[in-house]
This record gives sequence, structure tokens and C-alpha cells, in this order.
Amino acid sequence: MGTKTESEGSQSGPDPGARAGRQGFLDTRFWLRDLLLSVLLALILILFIYQPIEVQGSSMLPGIESHERIFVNKFIYQFEPIRRGDIVVFRYPLNPKEVFIKRVIGLPGDWVSIRHGRVYVNGRRLNEPYVPHAFLGHQTYRAVHVPPHQFYVLGDHRDDSNDSRVWGTVPRKLIIGKASFAYWPLSEAGTVN
Repeated sequence: MGTKTESEGSQSGPDPGARAGRQGFLDTRFWLRDLLLSVLLALILILFIYQPIEVQGSSMLPGIESHERIFVNKFIYQFEPIRRGDIVVFRYPLNPKEVFIKRVIGLPGDWVSIRHGRVYVNGRRLNEPYVPHAFLGHQTYRAVHVPPHQFYVLGDHRDDSNDSRVWGTVPRKLIIGKASFAYWPLSEAGTVN
């Protein structure tokens, strides 16, 4: 009376194969959902917050090399001001189709001059640990007043940079964002400063 026969056991529960198939379908559905959400989040980040760019040229050596790929934070200056020393990406004032990367040296209202390769802001020599001595150059440029809503920018490799010494200041409206993170090549990955 208390024993089960073969036929009774086979009728007592759902088919294990059907259960596994249903579980596989659910796993695939969840995986696709997660993939779609990840792609959507990545698109939002790229379109509205971070923009990847490839650096062309050697004007930011030794910190940033030509063909290095970096992320530009396009949103940060909505919450904080542009600061002296920030590395910014902007549309070239003489041809807004081109994009440049340089370091902010002069803020609105500053007087910037260069004497024998040394930068002076408001009459005081600027401490620039990011520029190796060999990259300072030896040229002298007269003092320039930085107008409101504009910035004076220089490349770190002064002898190999097309910057504010040549074409003047950068209007705030042309600044795309702050260079934040290098991601390629992997050997150079890390924060940009």
C-alpha cells in the first residue's frame, strides 16, 4: 500500500526537460534585458556626459601623447568653474570644425605674459610642474588681458603647440569639456592631469 509504482512516479511532477527549457528562456530574456540596459546607459553617458576623442599631435607631451584616446567630461562645468590647470577640449576659435586640447593658464580678468619661456599670471610666475624644463621654450610674449568669458590656453610642449600665444583666447562657449580619463592605449590608462 505504501509503495509507489513506476507509473505513479512519472505522473507526480512536471517534466525536468520542460523546466530546464523554461529556465533557459528566462535566463536569456534577463541577459538580453541587461545587455539592452547597459547599451542604453553607455549611449546616455557618451551622448550627454562623456565623449571619447583621439588626441592628434604632440602639443600636450609628456602627459598626453598623440593618438592617445581619452574621455572628455562634457557635464562637469555645469557644476564647477573652469580652473587654472584644467586640461580642456574645445573647438578651435579660427575653425570651429577642428577640436583642440590644451591646458587652461589664464582665467577671465587675468593678465598673462611669458618671459624667456616662463609663464606669469598677474605678475607672478606660475608654478608648472607638468611642463618639463626641456619643453618650456625660450620665447617672450607681451602681457595679454583675458576678456570676460574667455580663457588663455597653452600646450604643455611649448615649442610644439599652436595655442593662445598665436591666435588668442578661447571663448567659454567653444569649450566642450574637461579631459578626464585616458583609456587607450591601456598602458596609458588613468586620470588626465
